[in-house]
Amino acid sequence: MATGSVLFAETQRFRQWWILAVVGLITVGSLWAFVQQVVLGEPFGDDPAPDWAVIAIVAAFGIMLPGFILSLKLETEVRRDAVLVRLWPIHRSWVRIPLATIQEAEAVTYRPIREYGGWGLRYGPNGKAYNVSGNRGVQLAYGAGRRLLIGSRRPEELARAIAMARGGSA
Repeated sequence: MATGSVLFAETQRFRQWWILAVVGLITVGSLWAFVQQVVLGEPFGDDPAPDWAVIAIVAAFGIMLPGFILSLKLETEVRRDAVLVRLWPIHRSWVRIPLATIQEAEAVTYRPIREYGGWGLRYGPNGKAYNVSGNRGVQLAYGAGRRLLIGSRRPEELARAIAMARGGSA
């Protein structure tokens, strides 16, 4: 973990209505199958699965999937020596980009689906992306030709914090 005071911090979550609607429909469907077959004793469907399989499906799609989706969050910090980012719980520790390696940090508007194939931890023609919603972020150029897009609801503020930490003007 980087040391020093935090100059910028942001936490974002997946909260697109359509993602929540799809997860909600899957959850309700699996719970309905459980109630109908296991609780009420009525077979679910024309060729019902055994009760243990219905219980496993409910555990996976009615409990674990929604819990995972609701726990996902993108955390970004700018400190005096590094930019830190992580997509929790996929990354338990921070991905650290030392400020000394950053050549450019620019607030950008991008097309998440066309340029990166959607949201999350993605790869595209412009490098890696960490994003959870929207179409705004900061494009970093660092190291030996590496690029990283960090999605942000406050991209101008994030870019300014990186510039200030690097010793540039805000």
